[in-house]
Amino acid sequence: MEKVIIVRYSEIHLKGKNRGYFERVFGINMEKTLKGLKHEIRRQSGRYLIENFDVECIDDILSRLKKVFGIHSMSVALKVNSDMESIFVAAKDVCNKTGTFKVVTHRADKTFYLNSMQISAQIGGRLLAYNNNLSVDVHSPQFEINLDVRENGTTLVFNEFIKGAGGMPVGTSGKGLLLISGGIDSPVAGHMLAKRGMSVDCIHFHSYPYTNLQARDKVISLAKVLSGFSCGTKLHIVSVTRIQEEIHKKCNGEYMVTLLRRFMFAIAEKIAERCGAQCLITGESLGQVASQTIEGITSSNSVVNSLPVLRPLCGFDKEEIIERSRSMGAFEISIQPYEDCCTVFLPRHPVIKPTMKSILEEEAKLDVQTLISESLSTLEIVSL
Repeated sequence: MEKVIIVRYSEIHLKGKNRGYFERVFGINMEKTLKGLKHEIRRQSGRYLIENFDVECIDDILSRLKKVFGIHSMSVALKVNSDMESIFVAAKDVCNKTGTFKVVTHRADKTFYLNSMQISAQIGGRLLAYNNNLSVDVHSPQFEINLDVRENGTTLVFNEFIKGAGGMPVGTSGKGLLLISGGIDSPVAGHMLAKRGMSVDCIHFHSYPYTNLQARDKVISLAKVLSGFSCGTKLHIVSVTRIQEEIHKKCNGEYMVTLLRRFMFAIAEKIAERCGAQCLITGESLGQVASQTIEGITSSNSVVNSLPVLRPLCGFDKEEIIERSRSMGAFEISIQPYEDCCTVFLPRHPVIKPTMKSILEEEAKLDVQTLISESLSTLEIVSL
């Protein structure tokens, strides 16, 4: 009798001729996630078995696997030989001490001498005879004993389905560059795109010495949380201090945030081209702050020449975003009181509905390309 973990995938079963590609990426992602832990992963008829691990590490394995996109559900199971005595011993081991139950059998091995209903009836009857505190309820049982009779002469016995992260394997939907701040929204946006199979690298803009190094460390911590779901990430850190100083010195202060975001998007596109990203990702939610009006979004988009800008949170309200932030484990980091660059030289009344004419008039006061080049020269890359 051996303890194993059954991993069932999510949307991959809907794929056609390229299903094998998705399965390979899925397997690679699980290997990356379990790196450093003793284990073996075997593919088995639309599911995976994790075997030969140290039993004391099982909670760590399950915790890591819960972050792997593409997993629909998991079960901790006992693997035994496909004979009725071994199956009963395992069923007795996973069975609750009291309550109502039913036995559910899936017989992949059609050569087994009993059919599914006969196996369930015999094992259920033996469990009732063994424990008087049990009773059968085939309609609304308190728990189930699941028997999976495989073609290779083994049977998997388990009593629980553990929910997985769902979605698609990271790396099957291209690569994006996330503009990550120290706030709540942007890590959630990256998490949502990773769930749809996108590899996510990050770019962070800072204004040291106007912002402190603790703000930088906070963003690194948020990127680490995201990397747990995206099988690793690279964080690109860029200074926009000089840009903000020039805007503050030469432009109408009401346009500080609008102009700064245009610089951020222009720089992010250049970094995306260097790292092979196919889109930019932001945590913007329509109307949430002054820079996230449709006019502000139009202003930012207009400087991006060749890449789409994805805004997965555009229709979410703040409570929905906070709930997702909590579920991914980022919220407590995001609310640490360290300011990001957008709070530097913040105007009392930022422009809410800028026109492109007025934006371009203000931007003409700056040496845009020189400022972008100076900012790119500060680039630092942190691998997580």
